[in-house]
Amino acid sequence: MADLTIEGIGQIKPSSIKGDVWLTCIECGKTYPPFDFVIYRCQKCGGLLEVRYENLPTFEDFSGSGVWRYKASLPFEMGVSIKEGNTPLYTVPRIESDVGVEALRIKHEGMNPTGSFKDRGMTVGVRVVQELGVKRLACASTGNTSASLAAYGSRAGLEVIVLLPAGKVAMGKVAQASLHGAKILQLDGNFDECLDIVTKLADEGEVYLLNSVNPFRLEGQKTIGFEILEQSLEEVGRYPDRIILPVGNAGNTAALYKGFRELVASGALKVKDVPKITAIQAEGAAPIVEAIKSSASHVQRWPSVETKATAIRIGNPVNAPKALPAIRGTGGTAVTVSDEEILAAQCELAEEGIGVEPASAASVAGLRKLRSEGVVGKEEYVVCLATGILLKDPDAASFAREAPKEIPASVEDVMQAILN
Repeated sequence: MADLTIEGIGQIKPSSIKGDVWLTCIECGKTYPPFDFVIYRCQKCGGLLEVRYENLPTFEDFSGSGVWRYKASLPFEMGVSIKEGNTPLYTVPRIESDVGVEALRIKHEGMNPTGSFKDRGMTVGVRVVQELGVKRLACASTGNTSASLAAYGSRAGLEVIVLLPAGKVAMGKVAQASLHGAKILQLDGNFDECLDIVTKLADEGEVYLLNSVNPFRLEGQKTIGFEILEQSLEEVGRYPDRIILPVGNAGNTAALYKGFRELVASGALKVKDVPKITAIQAEGAAPIVEAIKSSASHVQRWPSVETKATAIRIGNPVNAPKALPAIRGTGGTAVTVSDEEILAAQCELAEEGIGVEPASAASVAGLRKLRSEGVVGKEEYVVCLATGILLKDPDAASFAREAPKEIPASVEDVMQAILN
């Protein structure tokens, strides 16, 4: 496993920065003040930015509940909040036994206010907007980001613009964004093309971008990892050996890694206790897996992607420069699963009483594949991340099983249908 005390995580504050929070380019190391002006990428080299802190927290610094329990590791004492975080760690005894690992838990991020992990990022990201004085927020989305931004933007009284690939977003997510008052623009293109356009608008100052290229989004999302560690110690008695997660834009992959690095740098977590970050992608949208398998230093954009797991139908993951080191630096790996394997895992989880959208089930499908290949050992304690709730994609849920039967309204016909 690589040294997780990566240069800069615990660095001394640059003399030019006021306060104990700043931004640093992960490529060239140039630093920026966090709230003096709007910035998404390094102005020198175009690299991704990371939020850095003068003081890094230990577990003793955490108190309260939800995302803001971890305020000691965040840029603010409180954000624009709808009581996000504090999501459950579920047991799945039948899947655990069938897969054959020592322990298995499902971290269900679908239990956040808008039904996905995106709320953790938005509670921080929309708070930053208040610091900057911006009034118009925007995102490109496969669905969950739009629903979350619409809710949190509405909570803050701000205008929200959403760009979606026409016909490629589950209607449950579109309905959420619409109800919360976002202006929804459906483009004749894929997600990556939507992101290209909204990024250009952001660069021109027309909107404030809250896709995960925004480094503050990932600060909220790293609290998933903090919760997993604390809940695991309390409920299982040890930290996970591995966290398996579905990957689209790779924001969670990057966020988990950053949170663990900070805990290592503060002395709160030993390197040997850092879980292996393991990425799962659908076969039809797998640029991260391609890069990992080929030992490439960069991800190649897939111009055409397709999968029934719409939340991870992304061909140009913006956080790849952070995600590839996350997987490699923790000793993890990345694999693809088919749509059929994803939908089968969705049904398996449903049989345990846990309802997730298809993309969420990719983590369990990936666990099965990795266990069958011997990559995951029988002695491992594994946490699979479920990123969105079942009703995010009601159409997929409706057709996952046998279609409802229409029968005459009589006791006899009902009984006959039951017995048949």
